[in-house]
Amino acid sequence: VFFIPGGLDCSISFVSHVLGKVCIHGRQKEILGVLVPRLTDLTKSDCIWQRICWRLVECVPDRWMEAVVLGFVQRAPGADVLSRLLGNLVVKNKKAQFVVTQKMLLLQYGHTTAVLQNLLGYLSLDSLRRTLLLRVLQELLETWSSSSAVKHSPAEQQLYISKAILICLSHLKEPEIESCRQELLTSMMEGVKCHLDSSLPQLRRLGMVVAESISLKINTEGPVLKFEYEEDDETRELKSLLVQTPPFCVVPDLPDDDRSEKAGPALPLAPESDEKPQAAAPVVPDEELDSELDSDDDLIPYDMSEDKELKVKAPVYIRDCIEVLTGSGSEDVDKWEATVKALESLVRRNPTATREVSVELAKILLHLEEKTCIEGFVELRQRAQVAVLTTDPIPVAKYLTSQFYSLNYSLRQRMDILDVLVLAAQELSCPKFHGKTKDSGAQKPSIQLLPGSDSSKDWRRIVDERIKSKTRRFNMGQSHVEPASRPNEFNSVAGHFFFPLIQHFDRPLTTFDLLGEDHLVLGRLVHTLAVLMYLAVNTVAVTAMGKALLEFVWALRFHTDSYVRQGLLSCISSLLLSVPAEQILADMTEELLETQSWLGDVMEKDPDGDCRRLALQNLLLMENLKKKLEAVPS
Repeated sequence: VFFIPGGLDCSISFVSHVLGKVCIHGRQKEILGVLVPRLTDLTKSDCIWQRICWRLVECVPDRWMEAVVLGFVQRAPGADVLSRLLGNLVVKNKKAQFVVTQKMLLLQYGHTTAVLQNLLGYLSLDSLRRTLLLRVLQELLETWSSSSAVKHSPAEQQLYISKAILICLSHLKEPEIESCRQELLTSMMEGVKCHLDSSLPQLRRLGMVVAESISLKINTEGPVLKFEYEEDDETRELKSLLVQTPPFCVVPDLPDDDRSEKAGPALPLAPESDEKPQAAAPVVPDEELDSELDSDDDLIPYDMSEDKELKVKAPVYIRDCIEVLTGSGSEDVDKWEATVKALESLVRRNPTATREVSVELAKILLHLEEKTCIEGFVELRQRAQVAVLTTDPIPVAKYLTSQFYSLNYSLRQRMDILDVLVLAAQELSCPKFHGKTKDSGAQKPSIQLLPGSDSSKDWRRIVDERIKSKTRRFNMGQSHVEPASRPNEFNSVAGHFFFPLIQHFDRPLTTFDLLGEDHLVLGRLVHTLAVLMYLAVNTVAVTAMGKALLEFVWALRFHTDSYVRQGLLSCISSLLLSVPAEQILADMTEELLETQSWLGDVMEKDPDGDCRRLALQNLLLMENLKKKLEAVPS
């Protein structure tokens, strides 16, 4: 790369200027792709070349320093190599220090995990740079534990910061942990609260993983935090970052033949003698001998192969079910389980008897708690609630929607109400649930707003299906037999499901504040209203529902929670797909123009990627609506 005449002094500032100029003009990959591997080899055992390399990067002007440093960090095969190439550049140069400790960690989040490991490993490999590592960790924890940052930064940046924190923790030594133990504990408590308050499952899981890792570091001997969550590839990768990897160069994969030849000598050699090693006889304490003599293993078990399980007969009348679930019959656990399992089918077989006690039965099911460890209890209860609601929609819908805003209900019960309303509305509006497929459809609804589901993903699938259904296709194949058409039973009851939910959202209760700390339930409510609006297509009340929904969206359009904003954008999509174009033009022209301007701002400025995508989708729907109206002859 460089050829220096022996015994002569020379300056490499010109080379530094050339390097900076090339990198800033977008040729970073080409020049550093050749330069970094060559300098890696030269500096491996030659301290003179190390000093030359340090001087090379130190002489780069500040205006080009960012491009050069970023290129070295991205292309160095390991933290130890980066340390040889850059030396203490971050200590000597303020611009390089800003790029490494601020810009690449707090202002950017597109770098790979390997780049993060290079960067933070480089800071940890020298005593002068370790002070910067501790400062970086403190600033990362401040950002991670900030409720404003959690609300307004995208999930990708939260993941990036979490990875950086865990890598920093992996490099800390015991004296350093001891010196900042209290700061770590304070940041952990504040940060885990902010993340658990989030409506997005990914952010809640990130908070749990990082809090567990911090707790593991500061409480090496005592009890540590432990959360319950479902592990996936992301959480496993995060936990692996807490284990420090050795700072050696990354060796490229070898071909299979070379790998087997070169990896062979590293394995321990087995003895070549034919003699088999003999295992030493285990020494058994006297106490274990005595316990073996006293054991009951020599007793012959009874033959129970012909025993039959006694089956408890389930009630055959609705009122008997009510007595079992509420009265003295609830003490019989087996009969209670049989009643819970049989209730849905019993309700569907006896609609007349169900209507007589529908509201009472809905109240019992809403408050029903699991008394035994019955498999699938939550699903059984939910299916029974859906069956009662579809059998007698208006009274039961009035009861459930009134209870949603009542006192003395848990958040879980309020979200159960929303789930039941959505599933029942879908069953009433879809002909495929009728007839022979009714029971199977109720068991496996295509729209679910359960705790583990992602409503925005469900909404995307719904919109795709709707667009697909409106696409005309011509073929010469065999014609498909259309299912028997039936009236939309949701037509006459849509208002009873929709309007009571949208009326009192801005009235805080003693234990329930949708516009305050209960934004998770608000997000579920908004997504529920979007699905109800979609299912109300071709109903009489669809125009009134659309106007009310647009006012609701407009009042909440600047909400800080991304899950709520996703639901609001889904509401706009459902409105555009369900309300007839002529009604939109006649009744909502001004509101729609204002909404279009808001959607443009969301598409450009919203930090959440799903919100930007949904805003773009709505703008395309509006454009299609405009073209459709222009094509109609006046």
